[in-house]
Amino acid sequence: MLDLIKYIVETFAEDKANIEYKTEETDEEITVTVLLSDSDMGKVIGKQGKIAKALRTIVRNATPAGSKKYNVEIKERNAE
Repeated sequence: MLDLIKYIVETFAEDKANIEYKTEETDEEITVTVLLSDSDMGKVIGKQGKIAKALRTIVRNATPAGSKKYNVEIKERNAE
């Protein structure tokens, strides 16, 4: 699933070298945090969050039934 998230994010981002992916796993879900540079935030999130929403929808629908739920968070790299 991480490969799918990377593919979609890197399609829109220009500064691919500064993208970082962090995963946190609990008993019920896996959270993938995408850290982007400031210049790529708008490109990956999209107008009114449409790209981010579509990314989350694709990930939710690509997750096999009965497996852990995936959450995708998009954050600015230096805003941790």
